[in-house]
Amino acid sequence: MHRPHPAEAEVADELAGVRPALSARYAAELPGARAAVLTRLWRALAHEPLPWITGREQDREGLTLRLRDGRRLHGPTADPYATAPYVSVVHLDSMAYDHPARLMADLGVPHCVGFAAELGHSVASLALSRAGREHLTRHTTEWPAVDWGWEQRVVDGHPYHPGCRSRPGFSVAEQLAYGPEHRPVVTLGTVPVRAAECLLTGAWPDELRDGGRLLLPVHPWQAAHVLKRTCDDWRAVHPLMSLRTLAVPGGPHVKTALSARLTSSVRDISVYSIALSATLSAFAESLAARADGLLHVTRTLGAATAQSPDLAAVLRESPQTYASTARGERVVPVAALATTALPESPAWLADFTRLTLTVGLRLLELGVALEAHGQNLLVVLSETGAPLRLVYRDLADIRVSPARLARHGIPVPDLSGRIVTDDVATLCRKLFGSLVAGALAGTAGSAAALGTALETAVRSLPRTPDLVALLEEPLPAKALTLMRMEPGTPGDQWARLPNPLRPQAG
Repeated sequence: MHRPHPAEAEVADELAGVRPALSARYAAELPGARAAVLTRLWRALAHEPLPWITGREQDREGLTLRLRDGRRLHGPTADPYATAPYVSVVHLDSMAYDHPARLMADLGVPHCVGFAAELGHSVASLALSRAGREHLTRHTTEWPAVDWGWEQRVVDGHPYHPGCRSRPGFSVAEQLAYGPEHRPVVTLGTVPVRAAECLLTGAWPDELRDGGRLLLPVHPWQAAHVLKRTCDDWRAVHPLMSLRTLAVPGGPHVKTALSARLTSSVRDISVYSIALSATLSAFAESLAARADGLLHVTRTLGAATAQSPDLAAVLRESPQTYASTARGERVVPVAALATTALPESPAWLADFTRLTLTVGLRLLELGVALEAHGQNLLVVLSETGAPLRLVYRDLADIRVSPARLARHGIPVPDLSGRIVTDDVATLCRKLFGSLVAGALAGTAGSAAALGTALETAVRSLPRTPDLVALLEEPLPAKALTLMRMEPGTPGDQWARLPNPLRPQAG
């Protein structure tokens, strides 16, 4: 208990060399970071279909998990929708653990060693992120004036992933230089590629052309570690929540290839997504027009790749395009709402929930399941903070049902691959797992608050089969830990969480 983990010591040593003024604050943040990651891990152990957990027993003293080898793991009752850390220690038989990496290593299950290393890195990086933050409170009245200011307030990363701040391959200096929570200014470079060798969709700006060559924006980490080359400086930009997407002041957002594993995925840009980007953008724009003015989708301005996921870029509209500054509106990523006092009002949370479900279920009925998690989904707030309408960005992982589109007389776009499916379970998992178990749960912060908001919001919604599934079935959520511990299994894997409207379900 309370022994420094090797990953924590490694970060401390590097920090002493590159930013010694943060060392004391980093050390002070470590206990809270351990509890935050342990809480996320306990959620996974309590609710994901991990094959080496054979039983779960709930009693007044908490939750006990039976392991396949006969050992027992005991901790507090697990709220699958809680975001505040509430797990400071769990017991494996008689041994107490306050560090998630040590617990995972001692479980001795398949792939635990690699995942334990990620958890250790997640704790250390989370403490580093918290050490560098401005001390914000939910009640601050000073809201950011620029779009990247909202993004940089999200210090803790994914609210439910134990690897919420895992950034393997990033040194401390690189985390400070590129992590949005540290508020850096990043210089994007460009790599020239002959236009004839590129796949280009949409328009490409003149400033990113040089005769017969396209100049592809490249993240400096990618240039140093993957491309292993120098780049010509292009623009000073500001990193957003996803790290690889950066805001040009007064201009577009630039999504760059970043071939590093962050939380669950390696963040490159596939040739497949570049090929579909213009078609998806035009289709989504036409579909948003059917949402009664409650939804905007940021347009993809241009996308290009040198026929490689390691060298590609996407230029998108800034979501701020869809806010009226004259009326005092602002566009806020849903993940950043937790840094404000707004979700503390049950009435506000119910209104926000009603807005998101109205839009999400309407599009699902028409044939499109958005991946509406807290990073992709943004809300336009009035000057007083009322939720007015939504903005959605990044269409790369939505799902489109040709059968549902045809049923509503909507022309089916020329799409192929993983995006296309008529499977009802797949469509519902995509929307409910991202929107309800993700964005709404992360905003509500607990099962009780989420259940109250849903109960109020759904009263005015059309009772479609999709809504019935949401109301009566366990809530799907990506099994984030299972996916990391079964690296040979492709695609998403899912957990079935207790329905916050029916606590006995699941």
